[in-house]
Amino acid sequence: MTGACKDLDEAGYWSIECWGGATYDACIRYLNEDPWERLRTFKSLMPKTPLQMLLRGQNLLGYRHYQDEVVERFCDKSAENGIGVFRIFDALNDLRNIETSVRAVRKAGAHAQGTISYTVSPIHTTALFVDQAKRLQDMGVDSICIKDMAALIKPQAAYDLVKGIKEACGKDMRVHIHVHATTGVTLVSLMKAVEAGVDCVDTAISTLSLGPGHNPTESFIEMLEGTGFTTKVDMERVQNVKNHFVSVLGRYSEFQSKVTGVETEIFKSQIPGGMLSNMESQLKQQGAGDRMKEVLEEIPLVRKDTGYVPLVTPSSQIVGTQAVLNVLMGRYKVLTGEFADIMLGYYGAGPGEKNPDVVKMAHDHAKKEPITCRPADLLKPEWEKLRSEALALTGCNGTDEDVLTYAMFPQVAPKFFAERHEGPRNLGKDPLTGVSETHPAEGHQGTITGPITYSVTLSGQHHKVTVSPYQ
Repeated sequence: MTGACKDLDEAGYWSIECWGGATYDACIRYLNEDPWERLRTFKSLMPKTPLQMLLRGQNLLGYRHYQDEVVERFCDKSAENGIGVFRIFDALNDLRNIETSVRAVRKAGAHAQGTISYTVSPIHTTALFVDQAKRLQDMGVDSICIKDMAALIKPQAAYDLVKGIKEACGKDMRVHIHVHATTGVTLVSLMKAVEAGVDCVDTAISTLSLGPGHNPTESFIEMLEGTGFTTKVDMERVQNVKNHFVSVLGRYSEFQSKVTGVETEIFKSQIPGGMLSNMESQLKQQGAGDRMKEVLEEIPLVRKDTGYVPLVTPSSQIVGTQAVLNVLMGRYKVLTGEFADIMLGYYGAGPGEKNPDVVKMAHDHAKKEPITCRPADLLKPEWEKLRSEALALTGCNGTDEDVLTYAMFPQVAPKFFAERHEGPRNLGKDPLTGVSETHPAEGHQGTITGPITYSVTLSGQHHKVTVSPYQ
């Protein structure tokens, strides 16, 4: 990615989202790469453009709620290391779960973007979302984002929602829209949002767009011609970014989603783009790869039982996993602890009424009572405990950043701390040989695990040369 940073920084984007979400987890779980070092690298290479992250409110980047001091320290350290824009959301749209983050981000001098997790259900209306936007404005957010993680927002709905928010919050409130491309309708939705007065849209470079990803930057810019709307983005720089990723993408083909076409059945299942391939893999591991259709039919039923929670991390994984268990084991014969917690209010207040029979099953499974308070109010101060546990691990460097890594991923962090000194791993494969490459990062020692094929030109003649590592 670093090879594209100069052009990205000079292209004129409002911001570049490059951190948070699952990227942090992937760094330490698969790449042996310190996510904080990655962030500092990006900031040094892209000094002009605000860097943006996705933050799950009280969940931060993990899968549980953290006590307020941990949330405050994470926001402060993220801003200090280079994040300028925090897109803060809650999976259930329970705004109590983002208040601490918004306050901490603003205290750190960064931009707090309050986020609506968009979904479609019998209870979700334009008026409901506009009311949420008003409450975000009252909370003191700097801008509002409509986050459509499953590509569900149809063109007219996008127009109505943007227009409704602008009318309710005033034209000075920045409104952004984030859509995936999976259902095939959302490039049109972006255009309708523009017509309704949206200030900013999310796109991805064409090389890495479509499927469960986002709509292509280049297509969006070209689409505006003749409409009276323009962007500030430099197409020449964008083409350079495209060409850079064309040149490297072949090495990572095994990690690309197999969902490359249009999936309109998502309007029914509402599975976000990032989850489809995970679910396929989950079923294959259980020898049930042929039962995907049943799971897609079960998800809306499970979601109805939860009171129509939006499906976004972590609720999408929780509902999706429960649907898989229902298909494989029988309906609610087995409950996950996380699903029980969602039914009992430990992730926050959901939008609608829950199925009381399933709430009772959750109560019997978890052996605890339902709650209605903000879940984080039940948490005791935990920073000092997390700190002492982290500092006891081999390879922990004692910084708040390392403590936060441990706090969010306590199962993964010990192995990462112990192996961090070996340097980042490159999991790409030579597209010609299919052999894994391991290239050392600058300043790190690395090992080459197999032969590498080079293309060599001598006197106008092209040769392929395979070099094996010294044994």
